[in-house]
Amino acid sequence: MPEYLISFNDGAMDHIPAEDWPDVGKASHEVVEEAVHAGVWVYGGGLERQRASVVATDGVVTDGPYPETKEVVGGFSVVKVATREEALAWAAKIAAACRCAQEVRELMPDPETDALLREVARRG
Repeated sequence: MPEYLISFNDGAMDHIPAEDWPDVGKASHEVVEEAVHAGVWVYGGGLERQRASVVATDGVVTDGPYPETKEVVGGFSVVKVATREEALAWAAKIAAACRCAQEVRELMPDPETDALLREVARRG
């Protein structure tokens, strides 16, 4: 079954007044709880507001993101659902709870890693 990344950009929630944050947190956790009970939740979380470090192929670490990057991810969820339409429906629930638009992208499957994870789980 495909997995989808549902994400929003850093700063997308800056319009929310401080006094509304408890309500936003409650609504967001309710959507996560619903997704968990529906069996579609894989993982998710918000990212700390900080400069990213970029590790190059030669191992050199620099402050990031790259200068041409205009937007960085502020938070994300990964859901495992049968169709893109289902992913969009979950994104709509997350958007309403978080009070900001969500981007939806299908993650590329990796059968080799999936097989390795099944083997490791089988071995215990």
